[in-house]
Amino acid sequence: MKYHIKNGRVLILENETLKAAEKDLFVADGRIVPAPAAEELAAYEVIDAKNKLIMPGLVNMHTHAYMTVMRNYADDVDFDEWLFKRCMPVEDRLPQEGAYWSSLLAIEEMIRTGTTCFNDMHMFKGQSARAARDAGMRGIIGRGLVGGDLMTDGMVRFQQMLDEQAENDSDLLTFVIAPHAIYSCSEKLLVQLNEEAKKRGMLKHIHVSESVNEVENCLKEHGKTPVELLYDIGFLDEKTILAHCVQMRGNDIELIRKSGATVVTNPASNAKLGNGFAPIREFLEAGVPLCLGTDGTASNNTLNMFREMGLLTLIHKGVSRSSVAVPAQEALKMATVNAGRFLGQDIGVIREGARADLIFIDLTAPSMFPNNNVLSSLCYSANGSEVESVMIDGKFVMRKYELLTIDSERVRFEVQKIVDKYL
Repeated sequence: MKYHIKNGRVLILENETLKAAEKDLFVADGRIVPAPAAEELAAYEVIDAKNKLIMPGLVNMHTHAYMTVMRNYADDVDFDEWLFKRCMPVEDRLPQEGAYWSSLLAIEEMIRTGTTCFNDMHMFKGQSARAARDAGMRGIIGRGLVGGDLMTDGMVRFQQMLDEQAENDSDLLTFVIAPHAIYSCSEKLLVQLNEEAKKRGMLKHIHVSESVNEVENCLKEHGKTPVELLYDIGFLDEKTILAHCVQMRGNDIELIRKSGATVVTNPASNAKLGNGFAPIREFLEAGVPLCLGTDGTASNNTLNMFREMGLLTLIHKGVSRSSVAVPAQEALKMATVNAGRFLGQDIGVIREGARADLIFIDLTAPSMFPNNNVLSSLCYSANGSEVESVMIDGKFVMRKYELLTIDSERVRFEVQKIVDKYL
């Protein structure tokens, strides 16, 4: 399909600053294209975007879609109990098909709240990719890898990851190497996976310094922080995604900056599990690339990136006692521009040649009106319900609030069966 989007306001990047401008957009072959010649316009469906803001789809740079079945299941307990006694036992019981339906539910929530791409660390072969493919969602897919040695206990999962990549030839799906964490992967396995990533030209995704216990245990065992350990074995580089980075110690921030790695902050999850808040102002001042993610619903308990942007901007103003800390401009760039740049996929920005991953925001919604400052409203006012339509790769997956690629009733029926049997 080809579209001519007119009469709306468009969120563009100009001189590294996001701003809303009145302009027409043209979409063809999955990308934003220049205005066609007059004689070609008839081939473009006209979309009247009056009272709408058209902006890049949000990019959720760290989550676990399969965990959506555990929403509100393991709340108000400490981190170790949440992970080792509540979540992991459910993961052991959950069937493959259960992970598929749970992931579809996650994708529905993300689409409805304006997310067009998600970076997913999953535990069930093929199910995250299958759900994303069926829903027309852009996905960065990583099989969570654990163990002591790639040639023994880590090989099965690593081979599953390679099989997933081979089985899914799609422009919408990218596969990454995703060791779970320094406490679930041996140093030897991390070195091996790093070598595989370099050999294959793949991105890496890992949890780092999420809790105090993780850092303290690493110091006792290795005499180093998790960041120092990863830096010393050469794991940190410009292709590395570091999720959380809440408990920074000593020279950690400088090592991350020096390596070129990107940090993904998850404010709701980190706060809810009592792990604290990542030092976002310090990261910004050091020039560390930053992105934003929700984590999974077992710890968030939503996948709503508008909520996450709001928390990010508000929490760090309070923590630093500065009303200018983490302004809306920075939060929006973390959820769009920064993510697109790291992934190198021409997403997260509206310009000619970029992929047409677009969301349409209703500016007449009570939460958005009056439009005194559109950028501010996206962080401080929006709650996600204002997302009217969503386009991924030039195709509508939701139009005028109607989902076009997911059977919501079927998803709820299947997820409830899973809850009744396995939780």
